[in-house]
Amino acid sequence: MREQGEGAITAVCSVLKIPMFTPAEIVFLAEYAKTMSPFAKAVDVLQGEASVQMGWLVPTITLLKTKLQNLRRSSKLCVPLVDALQAGLERRFGQMFADPELIAATILVPKFRTCWTSDDYILKLGLDFIKSHLKEQPMVHPRDTSHSSEDDDFFSPIKQGNVQENSKQLDSYLACPDDTMDVLKSFPAVCNLSLKLNTPLPASAACERLFSIAGLIFRTKRARLGSKNFENQLLLRLNKRFW
Repeated sequence: MREQGEGAITAVCSVLKIPMFTPAEIVFLAEYAKTMSPFAKAVDVLQGEASVQMGWLVPTITLLKTKLQNLRRSSKLCVPLVDALQAGLERRFGQMFADPELIAATILVPKFRTCWTSDDYILKLGLDFIKSHLKEQPMVHPRDTSHSSEDDDFFSPIKQGNVQENSKQLDSYLACPDDTMDVLKSFPAVCNLSLKLNTPLPASAACERLFSIAGLIFRTKRARLGSKNFENQLLLRLNKRFW
């Protein structure tokens, strides 16, 4: 079947007088596709809208750099391409690997925690950031709804002074084998900090898609749409799978 397909392509190219790829060009294209494959997959991950948070950025780039380094060792034709990709990643994201907030955001994603890198210095930056911010949070017990908001305000100095409970929650979270986001519900203080750090998305693709859909609705002939009507139509368009 493969030989028949190649024969048909050769016949078509001969009739249309289209030059075919040489064997060397085919080898280069195969290696090019292999080199760009992890880069394309990393872009797809970071441009997602579901099941992705800011904490996915650093481990995704870390793994991508590792994959590119492995490809460089086995590459014969695309070494300059790999070098260019690595240089671009370092120029764009290099400083982010020293950002304690981004590292903390990664640690507070159960899928990654501390297993995405073996660099103890990087992990220490993130853990120190988490511990310092947990100290600033009031002590939160799971499902603690026994007091009114007025009582919580009155006793808040006592709760804020007791930071051992929040520290224990962090240790328990890091030791928990469950890697789903639901596990954060068992550690309220850790969950609150994770929500704070991981609410943003690592890429602007979702916002760009929103503006693209908005442009399809707010066209020239519909320029008199009211803001409320426009907002409702946009929400319906983006959530059509629910109705």
